[in-house]
Amino acid sequence: MNRRRFLLSGLAMAAATPGFAQSLSSAASSPKPYGQFDKGGALTDTLSPDDLAERVFDSSAPKGPAGTWLSRAALPTPESEMGGGAALNGKIHIVGGWGSKSDHFIYDAADDKWMKGAPLPRGGNHVPVTVLDGRLYALGGFAGANRDPFTDVYVYDPQLDRWSTVAPLLRGRGAGAADVVNGRIHLVGGATSWNGERTSISWHEAYDPKTDKWSMLQPIPGGRDHLGVAAYKGNLHAIGGRFNLSSFNSDFHHAYHADTDSWEPRAPMPTPRSAHGLVVYRDRLFAMGGEASLVINKKVVWAHVFGQMESYDPATDTWQQHAGMPTPRHGPGAAVIADMIYTVGGGPVAGGALQAATNEAFTLA
Repeated sequence: MNRRRFLLSGLAMAAATPGFAQSLSSAASSPKPYGQFDKGGALTDTLSPDDLAERVFDSSAPKGPAGTWLSRAALPTPESEMGGGAALNGKIHIVGGWGSKSDHFIYDAADDKWMKGAPLPRGGNHVPVTVLDGRLYALGGFAGANRDPFTDVYVYDPQLDRWSTVAPLLRGRGAGAADVVNGRIHLVGGATSWNGERTSISWHEAYDPKTDKWSMLQPIPGGRDHLGVAAYKGNLHAIGGRFNLSSFNSDFHHAYHADTDSWEPRAPMPTPRSAHGLVVYRDRLFAMGGEASLVINKKVVWAHVFGQMESYDPATDTWQQHAGMPTPRHGPGAAVIADMIYTVGGGPVAGGALQAATNEAFTLA
């Protein structure tokens, strides 16, 4: 496609060979679990009593199998507001982050080790990511902290450790969510700027790699951002999210049918939330983490960080609960490898003041 142009990878082009990805430099885990954004990223290993009081675990869903949580190698640096995580060839990719980061860390689940990949060409936060045809796509995002959305779309080739560009989004946005249905990337919801204010949107656009073009599809019912999206058996599920602020979280759950370009309601998520992870695991959709708050006159009245792990069965249109996250977080990079759900990074308190390097894995085995 003549639109595409290669971008510097941070390593010599001469080294780019089909096995090049195995030459990535290793990255040691952060020595402390939390980073303080308001203190220049200064590391800390403790949370205050007020921070811990934000944690919430109660779920109204019937109990399912509890499952087991395991601790894994922490991120090289604490990260939050990335926009999600993605599994590709047995490795998890964490891209971007709070403060318009270009960070790109790659987790090898088999060796429980981190590597450093080519940085995202344009730093951003709330950058949705997904995988199509063996490559990683980074779709828009915010240039500033939850503001200034952009349209850039980058594609990462893991064999070359190199990013390239494809057709940009039709409209700039961040904090949306994406997955693949029938060979096309579907980007749903998110937020944009309007007269200087961040506004939730219902936009639904799809990218066709064969034509390098985006098209507009039926909008999601109810504009929202920080939602979860996951594809299962040809349907795209959009779950939760917020209306502009986490004070206005939703339990909405809609399924998109590509053959009719239409949405239908499904059983709502038991815990209304936003900035949660959402993955498909063992033929169920698992939602974990998230946040909520009440802000009046720019003062936080209360704030929650959710530890609930809830799963949805598409066959019966029902939900159940499982063992909660050991470290509740919002905005984790969530992805599945083998028989484990990995939850990487995220915010251990509501808002963006603290980031976590935490990497915890859940299994029903």
